[in-house]
Amino acid sequence: MPVTPPAQWQRIVIHADMDAFFAAVEQLDTPAYRGKPLLIGSRSPRSVVSTASYEARQFGAKSAMPMVQALQLCPHAIVTPPRMDRYREVSHIIMRVFESFSPMVAPISVDEAFLEMTGAEQIFGTPEQMGKQIKRSVYEATLGLTISVGVAGTMFMAKVASDLNKPDGLTVIEPGTELETLWPMDVARIWGVGPKTREKLVALGLCTIGDVARCCEPYLENQLGKLGSHIWRLSHNLDDRLVIPREEARSIGKEYTLDSDVLGAEAIWPHLRRCANRIARSLRSENLLAKGVRVKLKTSDFKLLTRQGPVEIPTNNAKELLAAAALLLEKFDLNRSYRLIGMAAFQLMEGTCQQELFVPEKLHRQRRLDSVMDAVHKKFGDTALSHGEDLE
Repeated sequence: MPVTPPAQWQRIVIHADMDAFFAAVEQLDTPAYRGKPLLIGSRSPRSVVSTASYEARQFGAKSAMPMVQALQLCPHAIVTPPRMDRYREVSHIIMRVFESFSPMVAPISVDEAFLEMTGAEQIFGTPEQMGKQIKRSVYEATLGLTISVGVAGTMFMAKVASDLNKPDGLTVIEPGTELETLWPMDVARIWGVGPKTREKLVALGLCTIGDVARCCEPYLENQLGKLGSHIWRLSHNLDDRLVIPREEARSIGKEYTLDSDVLGAEAIWPHLRRCANRIARSLRSENLLAKGVRVKLKTSDFKLLTRQGPVEIPTNNAKELLAAAALLLEKFDLNRSYRLIGMAAFQLMEGTCQQELFVPEKLHRQRRLDSVMDAVHKKFGDTALSHGEDLE
């Protein structure tokens, strides 16, 4: 019998995706949660599930589902609020693991990233061995968290592969087998196809990726615009995107979905202040400064509105972030009712606030107070000390 030669890899891309990340961290930190259905979020009537553990998913609960619906499906689930600072802490550990394998790491969220591994065979072995080593290293560095890894010749195919055998999976798509893997899959597997686009494709009689691939590209572009061409190319695994590391840290944000709608600046302001305090603490904990601020409001009819602008001096101070947010808030229609209020700091850079020559002494005092409060919170917990204005 002739021996089949090994596949020739022109390029090796890995997509690594943590399994039910927020829920897994909570189960890692709290042994009593292990093996039990767990929902990350709040019991507020308007809350949505941030993450559902795999135990909860067995009952139909899933991320982005209204919490009320998830609890109807799984009434015995444990509900716990998210701890974003803790998740970012673990995320940093995971990203450092990735960077030990490749200098070309492109995070796309706190719990997943692409790694360019082309040319690394002499160091880490075959693509399958690379995946196994990454999985083992993440498990050891996080003291027990699992990750699913997909290995392929394009970013798109690697992302598809990582989702095929969750949780704790490793899927390698050998060169030459991509289309036979892709074409039987539902069109929803195509990167960029959401529920509405899937409905349009199914209405056109295109239910599988193979159906899309057998179409003419101009026909899809005529039906869906540029998205149609994008979908057609991915159906043929035509994806020449590169794994480009982010030169700057991503934005850090916080938002609140309110139990009842609010109207006017006076009602919005306390929620922006809560956002600013949380964001500022996160920035300081990561030794980051923000050069820009974004305010996000969602109307009662679910229309999302954003405004953004620079801060005068790069900062990690809540009052300075709020000063920038106040200018942005004036650009919204404040005669409308809003159900969600959020803020984000972006254009992040490493560093700490210096004693700039022209910064008022009042701000210097505020920054010193920030340092004291951070130390108190670290030692005694988040609720140990608060600004009087936050007690409302």
